[in-house]
Amino acid sequence: MRTLPNLLAAILTLQAAVALGADDLWVDVDRNGSSFAVHAMATVAAPISTVWEVLTDYDHLASFIPGLSRSAVQAREANRVVVEQKGEARFLVFSYPIEVRLEVLESPTDSIVSRAIGGNLKRMQGRYELRNAAGGIQLRYSGALEPDFGLPPIIGTLAVRTMVEEQFGAMVAEIERRAAPTR
Repeated sequence: MRTLPNLLAAILTLQAAVALGADDLWVDVDRNGSSFAVHAMATVAAPISTVWEVLTDYDHLASFIPGLSRSAVQAREANRVVVEQKGEARFLVFSYPIEVRLEVLESPTDSIVSRAIGGNLKRMQGRYELRNAAGGIQLRYSGALEPDFGLPPIIGTLAVRTMVEEQFGAMVAEIERRAAPTR
């Protein structure tokens, strides 16, 4: 019976280690039945053009976003982009394949809104907002996710939170890496 407390201690340690990735990186995940509401925020030391460049670099997201093995633009028309992504959600010994086709609406230098139009998720939608802030650009993300597979109650929320922290943290790190030569 000591396995459960050890597992929970390992999960909490992992959570703390992931959360230290960026100075003001903040992630919140709330579960409502089989759906998850996700909110993330960080201030990046980068010009807005660099933030926009990284967020819309759909064909190269898999090179710096953990768990994403493929990301490719399938269609582009004005401010509407269709992106196909494949990867997996991993947490401890669990792994779930993810395939999603996203419709993305870009509002240059202001926001990016996406929603799943195909794939193995019941529902996925998200919104990035960019705002000027002291020291750079405040990047905010809010979204909703409903997987097409079951996630245990406690582990599920921690798994989604860990995945979001890793992926959002990687996005922030890539923005700051690309902005470094301009500072």
